[in-house]
Amino acid sequence: MSKTPLITCKNIEKSFNVTESLFAKKRLSIKALKNVNFKIYPKEVVGLVGESGSGKSTLAKIIADIYKPDSGKILYKDKNINEIYQEFRKNVQMVFQDPYSSLNPKLKIISTLKDGVKNYLTKSKVEIENICKQLIKSVGLEEDHLYRYPHQFSGGQRQRISIARALSTDPELILGDEPVSALDVSVQAEILNLFKKLNIEKNKSILLISHDLAVVYFLCHYVYVIYKGVIVEHGKTDKIIKSPLHPYTKQLLLSKDLTNFSTHRKIDNTYCPLAEKCPNYSSVCDKELEEIKISDGHFIKCHNIK
Repeated sequence: MSKTPLITCKNIEKSFNVTESLFAKKRLSIKALKNVNFKIYPKEVVGLVGESGSGKSTLAKIIADIYKPDSGKILYKDKNINEIYQEFRKNVQMVFQDPYSSLNPKLKIISTLKDGVKNYLTKSKVEIENICKQLIKSVGLEEDHLYRYPHQFSGGQRQRISIARALSTDPELILGDEPVSALDVSVQAEILNLFKKLNIEKNKSILLISHDLAVVYFLCHYVYVIYKGVIVEHGKTDKIIKSPLHPYTKQLLLSKDLTNFSTHRKIDNTYCPLAEKCPNYSSVCDKELEEIKISDGHFIKCHNIK
């Protein structure tokens, strides 16, 4: 594996202003990401796992340059993305969660795929059409599907088309934001196998956003666990799945949400995102969190793990 990361997130912070209710005048600032550091290497499949609202999709959209961070920076091959923006945009593409809303209903599939090819690859009309035919076949569909509209496809087929669209620029990295969660269980394995094939046969790097550690275990080489905008544990997939250390990771592995914690307390000015619900809480948890190296390929942010 290359020693130079494909993507590096350095000290990423992001907040959103929200209102408490429809008629409330006062706006609250909610911190979605807190000092996030994150890397994706060439040919690597990385999982980003956490429950709804943990900051997973926000981080993916910052990596894709859909959102701008409040502070921190994104590097592409150790260069600021603003310095090499065209190269970055070509090589980082996203597949969204909802296959029903991510495709333009007024465009035939071939037009959707052509847009990506024309924007980033210098090709003749004949070459572009041939590339579109190759793309649609590469995701398990037929050439005649190019001349249909999105409404003529099932959810699984639409997600395949979304993947083909992401591939239309020949990117190095594909960001999958919960790409199977809106699909029938019978179709989910097919899409995950397609992602695995793209990694093995096409050397594509993949960031898989998920709330399901079983999905991540099937596909990913490395896993980051995020809770309330904080990366609480990360490491090689086997180590995270088989030897989890953070209380939150353990709960995810049990397929439970945090309502299963018996302890609920109000704590102000704590650095630990889990302090109010963690059964292992002590006053030391109110101190600033530092990342601890447990072993090669296993890191954690927790004061109670030595």
